[in-house]
Amino acid sequence: MKTALWISLLAFARPVFAQDPNQGGTAAAIRALEHQWIVGQSHNDNRALDLIFDNSLIYIEYGNLVTKGDYLARIKTEKPSLDQIVVESMTVHLFPKAAIVVGIYVEKQTLDRKQIVRHWRFIDTWVYKKNGWVLVSAGSSPVSR
Repeated sequence: MKTALWISLLAFARPVFAQDPNQGGTAAAIRALEHQWIVGQSHNDNRALDLIFDNSLIYIEYGNLVTKGDYLARIKTEKPSLDQIVVESMTVHLFPKAAIVVGIYVEKQTLDRKQIVRHWRFIDTWVYKKNGWVLVSAGSSPVSR
């Protein structure tokens, strides 16, 4: 009886604790990481961002290549300036140990009592390494509407 209970617990605990890239919950895990990135950035939480960014991260921002160190240094010193970041759409394309996320997000900001809304198209590349999923490259570009 104890052995059967133990096996059942292990069978159900594995999906919670492990993020095997071949499991059906991979897309949901990647979406959750994308959300953690937004929350981490909006709260200037370098610790949270450091956990999800690979050390070799390359981010394309306004046409410039930005390293993980550059990105985290800017977030650390910059005051939060956006009122809201909302993901309008997000599609996760899965590969054996990689995922590509394509979508659109909206930034809302109030400047001089005027609300400014910017739409951005993004593409992010996640890779599954021994400790879990990490962001290895990302880029965003403004969308004119």
